[in-house]
Amino acid sequence: MPGGDDSTPAREDAVAAGAAAITEGQLVVYPTETVYGLGADALNPAAVERAFDAKDRDRSKPLSMGVPSVAAAREHVYADDHAMAFMRAFLPGPVTVLCPRAEHVPDVLVAGGDTVGVRVPAHDLALDLFEAAGTPVTATSANRSGEPSVRHPDDLDPAFRESVATVLDGGRTDGAESTVVDPATGEIVREGALAGAIEAWLDEHPA
Repeated sequence: MPGGDDSTPAREDAVAAGAAAITEGQLVVYPTETVYGLGADALNPAAVERAFDAKDRDRSKPLSMGVPSVAAAREHVYADDHAMAFMRAFLPGPVTVLCPRAEHVPDVLVAGGDTVGVRVPAHDLALDLFEAAGTPVTATSANRSGEPSVRHPDDLDPAFRESVATVLDGGRTDGAESTVVDPATGEIVREGALAGAIEAWLDEHPA
């Protein structure tokens, strides 16, 4: 199944299967413009726990959530005009934007913190999955913690693969990390793709 923006029965079936799995609280591997991600219903604490378990990830390290659009993000975070302007400038794209979370975002996702990372990937297959799922989807790399990120489904660890319901194959991904940004403070928390352009925007648009 290709990862482009074509619409084929195989692609549509794969997206539907992935969305159904997420709705049922299961895990899905999906492509982004950076690396492959591990998806679960980000508003379902039990599903988020499964994602932590599959990654063997410390519960003190929060997960981000993926949504299909900037408009969809506003349903789950509190974003002022400055944050919205930043998101509109860089999303969809390889950027994770930290925003104050809404009350319904579960503690387990954000390790009890007040903010949540928002991803709107520049990848049609990921966006189709998020749209079809009808809920924010965890946006974390599809690998066990400490192991290399996955750029192609063939690179998935077999044991990790067994923990997920389905894999959406979008071919090989770029591999660059997303840049993590807190627009409220103007801080680049982690440098990655587009870091230079982001730094310039933050300098020109102070909070």
